[in-house]
Amino acid sequence: MEANPFDSVKKDLAVGDKTYSYYALPELNDDRIAKLPYSIRVLLESAVRNCDEFNVTKADVEKILDWEANSTKAVEIPFKPARVILQDFTGVPAVVDFAAMRDAMKRLGGDENKINPLCPADLVIDHSIQVDVARTEDAKDRNEEIEFERNKERFQFLKWGQSAFENFLIVPPGSGIVHQVNLEYLARVVFENNGILYPDSLVGTDSHTTMINGLGVAGWGVGGIEAEAVMLGQTISMVLPEVVGFKLTGELSPHITATDLVLTVVQMLRKRGVVGKFVEFFGKGCASLTLADRATIANMAPEYGATMGYFPIDEKTIDYLKLTARDAHNIDRVQDYLEATGLFRTYEEEAVDPTYSGDILELDLSTVVPSLSGPKRPHDRVDMASLKQDFTDGLTAPVSFKGFGLSEEEVKKEHTFSFKGEEFTLKNGSLVIAAITSCTNTSNPDVMLAAGLVAKKAVEKGLTIKPYIKTSLSPGSGVVTKYYELAGVNEYLDKLGFTTAGYGCMTCIGNSGDLVPELHQAVEESDLVVSSVLSGNRNFEGRVHPLTRANYLASPPLVVAYALAGRVDIDWETEPVGKDTDGNDVFLRDIWPSRSEVSEITNSVVKPEMFSEIYGKISKGTDRWNGLEAPAGKLFEWSDDSTYIHNPPFFSTMELDLPSINDISSAYCLLNVGDSITTDHISPAGKIAKNSPAARYLEAKGIEAKDFNTYGARRGNDEVMARGTFANVRLINKLAVGQGPQTLHIPSGETVPVFDAAMKYRDEGHQLIILAGKEYGSGSSRDWAAKGPYLQGVKAVIAQTYERIHRSNLVGMGVLPLQFKEGEGADELGFDGKEQFSISLNGGDLEVNQELTVTSSTGKSFNVIVRLDTAVEVAYFKNGGILHYVLRKLLKQ
Repeated sequence: MEANPFDSVKKDLAVGDKTYSYYALPELNDDRIAKLPYSIRVLLESAVRNCDEFNVTKADVEKILDWEANSTKAVEIPFKPARVILQDFTGVPAVVDFAAMRDAMKRLGGDENKINPLCPADLVIDHSIQVDVARTEDAKDRNEEIEFERNKERFQFLKWGQSAFENFLIVPPGSGIVHQVNLEYLARVVFENNGILYPDSLVGTDSHTTMINGLGVAGWGVGGIEAEAVMLGQTISMVLPEVVGFKLTGELSPHITATDLVLTVVQMLRKRGVVGKFVEFFGKGCASLTLADRATIANMAPEYGATMGYFPIDEKTIDYLKLTARDAHNIDRVQDYLEATGLFRTYEEEAVDPTYSGDILELDLSTVVPSLSGPKRPHDRVDMASLKQDFTDGLTAPVSFKGFGLSEEEVKKEHTFSFKGEEFTLKNGSLVIAAITSCTNTSNPDVMLAAGLVAKKAVEKGLTIKPYIKTSLSPGSGVVTKYYELAGVNEYLDKLGFTTAGYGCMTCIGNSGDLVPELHQAVEESDLVVSSVLSGNRNFEGRVHPLTRANYLASPPLVVAYALAGRVDIDWETEPVGKDTDGNDVFLRDIWPSRSEVSEITNSVVKPEMFSEIYGKISKGTDRWNGLEAPAGKLFEWSDDSTYIHNPPFFSTMELDLPSINDISSAYCLLNVGDSITTDHISPAGKIAKNSPAARYLEAKGIEAKDFNTYGARRGNDEVMARGTFANVRLINKLAVGQGPQTLHIPSGETVPVFDAAMKYRDEGHQLIILAGKEYGSGSSRDWAAKGPYLQGVKAVIAQTYERIHRSNLVGMGVLPLQFKEGEGADELGFDGKEQFSISLNGGDLEVNQELTVTSSTGKSFNVIVRLDTAVEVAYFKNGGILHYVLRKLLKQ
């Protein structure tokens, strides 16, 4: 490494009585900078500041400066984020891997203390709490108590990690949702390190890390494996992205919410196709949106497929920093630095817009209409006015993302059941879960207070919600409770059953808990298409709850409205929500607040003191957290008796020399799947089903069914997770059609659980591949969606297209992602998945995006593209994965 060749552009900046240094992009004297999208300028600054002619070179800086020409050429660049953020589902495996790497480092003669975060890493424990108890005053306390009982081992392990590793902050349970805590508290916007200023940037182990883009901070989701490498000081190798410009004009109409807007944006961008691209929002319409509105749009970048949904920093950012009680000097420093280096955006008449890739998308905000999305995917937006017809048509449509394939007789079916001494009738479309949940919306005071106002008006008119519907409120931070109390809406939400169930990411990730037994039995017996409505960002099949076949994303006030109606097949214009105390019809329009009404209350009740109070004590933790005993020491003492934390096998046989990479020879197909197989289908999630391979493992360890907990809670145990991979009940596998998480063991002709088949193949000495369609691995950035198949023995996946993060994760685990050529796929080539496949890998001597030939046992051959997209990814694959690469590098230092 050499001295930074760009030290000549290093300047001083006085802020108040302090002086800082920074790398001034204008001092490069390059006319191309003014044309760069703001998101690309952040990448440029990082390259200039970190240039050492080794990890980052002058040639890399030139590539970024020449973005307009290079963005369509798959040019590789390095990027060094300022920090990493984790949530506990993905954070526990990361800490487990760090602990295992320390063991390996010591075994191979290295210094175990080198395995330590080299950049700030924040872990927010927000995914462990479940809606076990709902609709009661003590729901939060009881859910938190159960959370600690279930997760004691995990929490003790994380507490050990906080003391064992440097540069590692843990935000304890009960504090809020990771992305909201990031937005309201953790985000720096501008970093200061040893007197040098630079833009805040990050990667996170949750795909919705992009929510921070609403604050003008560059960040996106990566696999846990890649995040660990960044924590160990590695740069990210990424392809210089295209940047799609999205122009916003006008203003939202009086009765429209930010949720309606984001669902519209998701649909537009999915149609445009932005996978692997940045999206940058601009135009005067941006100035009319609150920062919380922007964060709502940025949050759902994974749903529209982009790497980022970026809003450049402007006055709204500064106002938000003041609102959330950030330090006054730091706020001045943010604005002065960003203006000095050309990263501060204005929407004045004379402001010049950057150059963007291809055609500009444009949306007049005044054209947005009330919207939901579903019933099975977040980008299938439906006008609220059309939802009844859309749902009804879908009942008899062939099974698809919209259809359920019911007969006319099945559509008419009803089922009566008793609950609390009353008779209730379920129909197709009956609502059983209504949840105000998820960072997408709980970070937005306007939509949260709108929900409170709908509840207030509904209660005042005497409306109620059927007692069997599971209603819940899981705020993203304690600030929500504070402004609810000040606005006086808490009591009305409580009366309707939307009592606070806990502070965390709950229903949106499947932590919805059980339905009441009478309802659960009724739904199972009837097999009706019952529904959920939630203010989340994900509604993939099997995610929210195994029994809700139709799941709709909606704004918080609409969640309340549909809960009052008790069904999703309602025409709000002609059908009443219910009747008031005098027996008169009450329509949605009678209880719906206007945007100005909501904004007036928001401006009066959301105050900086709330943020100061909540976040001033956040790192101290609760009595439950502080009372936990945790082990000490730099090396973790593993216990074979633990069913939560287990020493993974990833590094147990690793040596300093590179491993040999053998050809894939006569491999069987473990699964043959179609389009849009998500990480929810692949990665273990939700409750551990009885009689599943994971359940059998836990039973053998003496664990009773009531204590199985969720896969998410047991992510630190590879034995459980390998058994839960491909265990989603909604998995559709062409080798075992209609049989859920099963597959055909081809040599014997037996249909067995996927894990059992994988182990039979392993014992027989057979290699495995997976055949897949388009958008393989879409969904959350889940490392176990790659680790699980690796542990099941999968050597390669051959898909038509991949989701960005999952493809990267496969590489990170040494599983080779291969892609069919355009227009080809397993079906098109005539394969049913019962063939055997052979691929020569040239001893691992592969090139970026080269073509390989696959030969089948039928004699038919076809070419595939190696989806190792950069030279660094080739190196990762040769090492057997990204962590093995890093470990060998550290051993040689």
